[in-house]
Amino acid sequence: MRQVIMDTETTGIDPKDGHRIVEIGAVEMINRRFTGRTYHQYINPERHIDAEVVAIHGIDDEKVANEPVFAQIADEFWAFIEGAELVIHNAPFDVGFIDHELELLNRTRGGAPLGPVRQYCRVLDTLTMAREMHPGQRNSLDALCKRYDIDNGHRVLHGALLDSEILADVYLAMTGGQTALTLDADTSSSEEQTANPSSEGLSVQRLSLTPGQLRVIRPTDEERAAHQAKCQAHQLNWFKESGHDAQA
Repeated sequence: MRQVIMDTETTGIDPKDGHRIVEIGAVEMINRRFTGRTYHQYINPERHIDAEVVAIHGIDDEKVANEPVFAQIADEFWAFIEGAELVIHNAPFDVGFIDHELELLNRTRGGAPLGPVRQYCRVLDTLTMAREMHPGQRNSLDALCKRYDIDNGHRVLHGALLDSEILADVYLAMTGGQTALTLDADTSSSEEQTANPSSEGLSVQRLSLTPGQLRVIRPTDEERAAHQAKCQAHQLNWFKESGHDAQA
């Protein structure tokens, strides 16, 4: 599965008030592995950036004065996200701004319009996911980093690409399973690290694996038979404890 973990920075809170995107950052994963492909672009919003949001992301009018406008980067950006599952923290905010930009652009590609996003991409909102997993708790990106022991000490200001990279690590930790595997082809030893979202913390490293390096060990017939017998024994015990007839 192809996923694009992404974030945007904007001139203000609501596109209905004329606010625009000033930065887009995204990283690509396929089957929970980082591919190394990223997308990052500052954008001239063609309007003033509110001081309140400059204090958050550090992007002021001068910084983006010579950057391309959205119309100039739309095709490249759309090609990067089209068809992917987008993983976004507080997705309605970012998707709303992207759809607003595409609506203003009113452009087609191959005869089809660019956008709206949800017609061409699945969208997974990690904020909604976090609220379901941790009800009643703080679920900002910073809070999730602390909860899952993800290092975000280098995050002084919000930045779209940095936030996307951090969110990718948080998402992998939230969804469990293996998040890191390092294989050294030059030595006879291998080191594995797995995500463990517990109080003991976890260590996340980006996966770098050449096809064919991972050895798959399959069970023998005897091991399969032993496993099946154990499963049947557990099932029988469950029927007995729950008052059911195992032969029913």
